[in-house]
Amino acid sequence: MLPLSVWGLALGQALLITGNILLVSVTALIGQQLAPAAALVTLPVALQFLGLMGVTLPAALLMRWLGRKKGFLLGNLIGVGGALLAYTALANENFYLFCLSTFLLGMAIGVGQQYRFAAVEACSSRQSAQAISLVMGGGVLAAFLGPNLAVWSQGFFPDNAFLGGFAVLAGLYLFTLVLILSLPLHQPTQAELARGGRGYLELLKQPRLIAAITSGSIGYGVMVLVMTATPLAMQAQAFAFQNTASIIQWHVLGMFLPSFFTGRLITRLGAPLVIQLGCSLLLLCVVVTQLGQAYSHYWFALVALGVGWNFTFIGATSLLTSTYAANEKARVQGMNDFLVFGFSALGSLLAGQLQQALGWELLNMMMLPPILLAMLLVAFNLRKKRAGDDPAQEATSTH
Repeated sequence: MLPLSVWGLALGQALLITGNILLVSVTALIGQQLAPAAALVTLPVALQFLGLMGVTLPAALLMRWLGRKKGFLLGNLIGVGGALLAYTALANENFYLFCLSTFLLGMAIGVGQQYRFAAVEACSSRQSAQAISLVMGGGVLAAFLGPNLAVWSQGFFPDNAFLGGFAVLAGLYLFTLVLILSLPLHQPTQAELARGGRGYLELLKQPRLIAAITSGSIGYGVMVLVMTATPLAMQAQAFAFQNTASIIQWHVLGMFLPSFFTGRLITRLGAPLVIQLGCSLLLLCVVVTQLGQAYSHYWFALVALGVGWNFTFIGATSLLTSTYAANEKARVQGMNDFLVFGFSALGSLLAGQLQQALGWELLNMMMLPPILLAMLLVAFNLRKKRAGDDPAQEATSTH
């Protein structure tokens, strides 16, 4: 039985992702409405991921000293501020103020990415994959709440369709703040605070760590780029906003519903094979996008994209936890998230420009090389593991 704090973190993650999906549903469209130039349409989305990327390493190091609770509380306070700033920016039709607000919201989301690591710390090592899966499974609730809140909140302020969404977002962060206050979360141990441990270059000599970071980064970057381009591609095909929100909802279900069995799949097959399965589904997404642009094509492609991301991301996270000792934890987790969400920021920044310049089919075809690269690196890790010479085996992970 998983500890109560893991279930609380799963709810916190669900609320965090609800807000994130609400943002995904509307931010590119707001950018299209407010941006002074076509090239800047997805700048608010990119700044969200840049904020996320920029805070990951500082957040990991800060939590090493202050503990998870104080770090998460700070992240939720930033989220409240970002949502209120976005509300003000939309009310005044200020594009650059809106960009600043999405940067702050990205920071809040970046701090929240540590929920999955906090869940690992709250249970035994043999429960870690299941704990990660449960926390990520909180996104199933987000799949229903996020897109529906984006649609329902359009009626809150008839003169500004997207304004109500950010009032809702501020409320979500306030509720999560209260939730975090009630949870007994991990405090740093003496082993974690101890000086020493391997440096970044030495850590990166591990094929297992390289495979985990690369597959996590590419899987997330591909998913974000295609997901961010989807509302723009569907709008170009004259789909109604409700159709776009529905596709995003099914995509998010694909991202998080498998989480309830991904942990068991990792326990049975091993993280590398689960990552390979995820990459195969990402390839399937690319294939489907070449077959047409009917609602059914978007549905099938985005569901495959979501499930592929789930297997890739949870598999990579599980693989990562076996590559560090206690006093290296913050260093490795921060480095991993910095790179993973750096690729996400790049994907979101390029999405609008690539969609405009290349179109939907060619944009998706460009995803093939990075996906195949991730598969090759994970296959290399499997070969090293079978050969018995993977230096990662020497690392001791503490949860």
